[in-house]
Amino acid sequence: MKKKPNSYGLYDMSGNVFEWCWDYLASYPASAVDPIGPTSGPGRICRGGSWSYASLSCKVSARSDFPPVNPRNFIGFRVARSAF
Repeated sequence: MKKKPNSYGLYDMSGNVFEWCWDYLASYPASAVDPIGPTSGPGRICRGGSWSYASLSCKVSARSDFPPVNPRNFIGFRVARSAF
């Protein structure tokens, strides 16, 4: 049986490992949709929660930042390509 997609149309993408993102930590309004942070800073943004954090953190809107020089086993990245 196939899982149902989340509200973004993605399947089974939340809570396994944080998604390592290209941008860095910055404040943004709560009403922001798909915000993009600065291109430099002390820690890259990781989104989506992880198995190593509390269940409250395992949601699409969860975010944290980690320095790129410190590898961790609860951070991954998504391989994506254009459909065209």
